[in-house]
Amino acid sequence: MAVNRVPVLKRCRSLGIEPAFLGYSRKSKRQLLRSSRKISEYGLQLREKQKAKFIYGVLERPFRNYYKKADRMKGMTGENLMILLERRIDNVIFRLGFARTRREARQMVSHKAFTLNGKVVNIPSMLVKAGDVIEIKEKSRSSQHIKDIFELTYDRAVPAWLTSDQENFKGTVNELPTRDQIDVPVDELMIVELYSK
Repeated sequence: MAVNRVPVLKRCRSLGIEPAFLGYSRKSKRQLLRSSRKISEYGLQLREKQKAKFIYGVLERPFRNYYKKADRMKGMTGENLMILLERRIDNVIFRLGFARTRREARQMVSHKAFTLNGKVVNIPSMLVKAGDVIEIKEKSRSSQHIKDIFELTYDRAVPAWLTSDQENFKGTVNELPTRDQIDVPVDELMIVELYSK
């Protein structure tokens, strides 16, 4: 399986993203020294695509597949793309506060720490639907790792389309998200322009 091993803070700096969007509290003290060259329109579009891929932890081929799927759906392609990315189970677990970062959520899903509607899941890219219930498996609930996560994420704001119940180790998908409920700093129209060339 391909893995992106670029240091997170370095990548955040190069893309101009706040590490908080990825769940990291640290900040890089280094300043990014950009040359005075003007970035072309293609360069700006490419940067937006790289931002979305990096934030959600998706590599190029799956990202292109999400775009194709979003293009076939009704409505605006860019909004559909962002909603599909937001519905990934690793992202939902991060949003619920069951993991500190999306990377950690992805790893925990791969290690079968969660159930979706009572069935064990191990595919981080699985898409959730309205009414789905995500629970931490009975075996994992007593682990120190989960307790540490809850200590750090108890005050994290949970989006309106989700309900987090950390006391009972479960979260519910109330409805599918809309674009205004997704607080990711990505201009999806530029991604659409890039792919429609």
